[in-house]
Amino acid sequence: MFTLLRKTPAKKIPTQAAKSNCSFPWCSLSTTPPSAAEVAQVAVMADLVLKSDPEALPKSLHNPTVEWTPYLVDRTLKRLWNHGPKALQFFKVLDRHPNYAHSSSSFDHAIDIAARLRDYKTVWTLVARMRSCRLGPGPKTFAIIAERYVAAGKPDRAVKVFLSMHEHGCPQDLNSFNAFLDVLCKSNRVEKAYNLLRVFRSKFKVDVVSYNIIANGWCLIKRTPKALEVLAEMVERGLNPSLTTYNIMLKGYFRAGQTKEAWEFFQEMKRRECGIDVVTYTTLVHGFGVVSDIKKARKIFDEMVGKGVLPSIATYNALIQVLCKKDSVENAVVVFEEMVRKGYVPNSTTYTVLIRGLCHAGEMERAMEFMERMKDDDCEPNVQIYNILIRYFCEAGEIDKGLNVFEKMGSANCLPNLDTYNVLISAMFVRKKSDDLLVAGKLLIEMVDRGFLPRRLTFNRVLDGLLLTGNQAFAKEILRLQSKCGRLPRQFRL
Repeated sequence: MFTLLRKTPAKKIPTQAAKSNCSFPWCSLSTTPPSAAEVAQVAVMADLVLKSDPEALPKSLHNPTVEWTPYLVDRTLKRLWNHGPKALQFFKVLDRHPNYAHSSSSFDHAIDIAARLRDYKTVWTLVARMRSCRLGPGPKTFAIIAERYVAAGKPDRAVKVFLSMHEHGCPQDLNSFNAFLDVLCKSNRVEKAYNLLRVFRSKFKVDVVSYNIIANGWCLIKRTPKALEVLAEMVERGLNPSLTTYNIMLKGYFRAGQTKEAWEFFQEMKRRECGIDVVTYTTLVHGFGVVSDIKKARKIFDEMVGKGVLPSIATYNALIQVLCKKDSVENAVVVFEEMVRKGYVPNSTTYTVLIRGLCHAGEMERAMEFMERMKDDDCEPNVQIYNILIRYFCEAGEIDKGLNVFEKMGSANCLPNLDTYNVLISAMFVRKKSDDLLVAGKLLIEMVDRGFLPRRLTFNRVLDGLLLTGNQAFAKEILRLQSKCGRLPRQFRL
């Protein structure tokens, strides 16, 4: 790459250029932690919404003793994320509150939930309502909608959303254009994103961030030569690579399995004094760990400390992950404890990779202990951690323990997602018990009620199981649900 970018002057790049991984103005997050009372109130409100009858909900939410704030509404919507219909019902009831008006962030959350449910009529109704309230819509709103269209396999519709922003009172600018390119690239629509960059680069005066996004997109699909071509074009247009550019290429080489090229690239970065930072070292630690070169990964980790670059939580997470996968979980636990002794506070990613490693090693009880330990670090177990435990218990044939973990999700105010239901429904076929298949049917109905759309295969498998175990009446109910969901079934004779 350095040969291709030969026009770039060999000067030291200031390290502050890479301090932020986010290029868009709406990505700044408040660092003020919520109080314990605020967190508890969110849990109470989410539980109230889940358990209330739809007709009684307005009275509960319009209670004058409840002081609604944008924080409380936003966090409640997030808590209800995996129950889309209830989340939207909560939002719509509050929209009619006599003394409270939604914020733009709450509208964005509701629009995201509706788009995930592919309820596009509600999406555009909310956009119109947002505009009538003079709260937007803003660039973030359209980035959310575009991302959901791309995820639903409708990239052309996403392009139309971007091009129509001005019709909704939101003019396009470079930041919104970059955000849109990022959505396409992270959904593996890099060719489309690159074509759009070439069409609009003069109109929006594309910058280094724009080219970095496209280069990262090519790297995500392991096409490093294409990434190099894009960056060479960037230099031809008089734009100098940033440290982020070099870190993107370094990670791209590792992702493509080009370990030798990655190491040579890193050495060239050092020779050119590119202001190597913690992101660079974290990429190296993870990259060499993934290819089982644990010795080199540890050496690089020690080198960064010697160079005065302090490891971040992400660095420790990378090291713990590769130790779990390629070395031993015991060594990963040692690094975890070392990290804690040095004053680092583990985050949800730290616990996720370690708990997955313990489960993979068959240490299920220790994994459960670490899940309980999370609470001491004010880090509640998330749906990914619950799914890991459920999956490994079920794979080990301990179905009842998997169901017990599932029950804990409800009591811990962590709602199951699509993966949770898919894992549990599949597990219900292991023991070939009639009662288990009834549970599978109930889980299928519950997931549909919560806004998830099961695959046709899942419907058919549950139907077959119920028919084979003589549960014809319940099978008819599932068949009607399948037709309602548009998952047209095979011909059944009930």
